[in-house]
Amino acid sequence: MASWEGKSKGNKLGYSIFIGTLRYGGVLPAYILLRFVAAYYFLFSYSSSRPIFQYFHTKVGYGWWRSLWSVYGNYYVFGQVLIDKVIVMSGLSNKFTFEFEGEEYLREITTAGKGGIMLSAHLGNWEVAGHLFTRLQTRINIVMFDGEHERIKKYLSSITGERNVNIIVIKDDLSHIYAINEALSNQELVCMHADRFLAGNKTVTATFMGQEASFPAGPFLLAATFRVPVSLVFAFKETNTHYHLYATPPHEYHGRRRQGVELAVQDFVQELEGMVKKYPDQWFNYYDFWEQPKNN
Repeated sequence: MASWEGKSKGNKLGYSIFIGTLRYGGVLPAYILLRFVAAYYFLFSYSSSRPIFQYFHTKVGYGWWRSLWSVYGNYYVFGQVLIDKVIVMSGLSNKFTFEFEGEEYLREITTAGKGGIMLSAHLGNWEVAGHLFTRLQTRINIVMFDGEHERIKKYLSSITGERNVNIIVIKDDLSHIYAINEALSNQELVCMHADRFLAGNKTVTATFMGQEASFPAGPFLLAATFRVPVSLVFAFKETNTHYHLYATPPHEYHGRRRQGVELAVQDFVQELEGMVKKYPDQWFNYYDFWEQPKNN
């Protein structure tokens, strides 16, 4: 079944080694160390290397050898993204630059007085985008699975400090729906990923990169139910020190709920596919994304 398991890889020792390197050596030594870590995952992590190889080979269209090399490159960029997240969130000295394309659309949402939803995916570096969007001067709520091990979360919080956004954790009792409703009622922004789901979650199907794929129904159902402006937001690493952030013009889905969901999914998948084609090496879903779940 093509569903995410709900947990992030990594351990406290690994994080502490990289954070120590950043503190005492800077970004360059951390990136050099990352070369060896990426090689380890490339050689010994078959469960994640197989689907990402198939992604490069069958969806991006690379040849066999280029696909194989791209797996290593993908691990390396993913490691850079994690390192950059720690640097930006902890306020460590850095030379990062950022280009905002479409920031005016997000400001348009904040001034409309209705609240709004920002949808993204595990593509690029959402953590950096979410951290920097605090400059919008409105409260930002990030909806997420509580997937990291508790001790790792506690350790990272001691380094980066508590996030300056509100976290809404997805729970089985659906209490997160009430939290989202309250945030939108308070004219705040609600951000969530719309590409992963856990086994048993409701899904919707759409053609993505030439093949049917399943997406979580929840984010699109919320967009159609609350009828607030929705913007699709992404952030990509373009060089070692430069990020490019994108936001689409806001759209409201006023049709009947099912029709609104279908339109929201269509818009999201179309934008996501365009970004994947532009930044194919920054796709970070390490499972068979296109395998259909037994029950949609």
